[in-house]
Amino acid sequence: MAAIYTCTMNLAIDLFIETDTMQPDVVNRSVDDDIQANGKGVNVSLILKQLGLTSTALGFSAGFTGAYINQFLIEKEIQTDFVEVEGMTRINVFTQVNHPKSEYKLVNKGPNIPKEKINRLLEQVRKIPAGSYLCISGSLPQGVEPEIFREIGKLTAQNGVHLIIDTSYQNVLDCLPYHPFLLKPNEDELAEWFGKETLTFEECIIYGKQLVAEGAQHVLVSLGSEGGLYITEDAVFHGNAPKGKVVNTACAGDTLLGCFIGNYLKEIPVEDNLAYSLAAASSTAFQKGLTDLSDVEALGRHIQIRRL
Repeated sequence: MAAIYTCTMNLAIDLFIETDTMQPDVVNRSVDDDIQANGKGVNVSLILKQLGLTSTALGFSAGFTGAYINQFLIEKEIQTDFVEVEGMTRINVFTQVNHPKSEYKLVNKGPNIPKEKINRLLEQVRKIPAGSYLCISGSLPQGVEPEIFREIGKLTAQNGVHLIIDTSYQNVLDCLPYHPFLLKPNEDELAEWFGKETLTFEECIIYGKQLVAEGAQHVLVSLGSEGGLYITEDAVFHGNAPKGKVVNTACAGDTLLGCFIGNYLKEIPVEDNLAYSLAAASSTAFQKGLTDLSDVEALGRHIQIRRL
């Protein structure tokens, strides 16, 4: 099977907090908390590992927080090759408030990356063997400009590497001439890419198909409670999302993408792949951290895949 690389340029430790209420100017005490090594590409590597697939995690790592993530992945038997930088890998805070039911997401900037370290990462990308899959996920730290997506698109096209991108930056569109293997926007990101405030379900299909027409080989659109779309040159598939209590949405999209990539490489039929991936994404949304996939089969019974 082809080698898989994930790249998280802005690694993170995620602190999940549950509290009954959230009031200003007073001490708000939590009823539960959890700390997890995170970053969107890291999550993809963790999901792939659960599916029995190996990957190498790339990106920028800083300080003791970066060292924690590196050690966590090593303990999970996931290979790492992070570029070490000065500063501190960020800590993000996600707070679930029970009364009234709400969710707060506090996401920090991350370290400042000097030019020589960016060039070192690009050199790593340049050396990825032909036929491999490279999944670039998440936000960019300080010092890294969105134009890097075009540089990576050009490098991977030249070297025969299958590029997968999951990020909100509109500069992803600059990669389309290089025919990326897969783009995974959510509906808000897709709207922003095309200068819209919101999109209807039908418009998600229209703009997803436009991404394919302009060069993307595959497009996977996450629609939250409405499930997801998978779009290629030949077909459009939609799957619903199962019902359940949403606890945390931070990692659901990463789960969707990790499962879809893994099952694609295992040559699972597209309808079964999309149903499994949507069930796994919902499983993650229904708990504080990444799913262990134990309830995916049960959730999958509530998902129907339609070819549109």
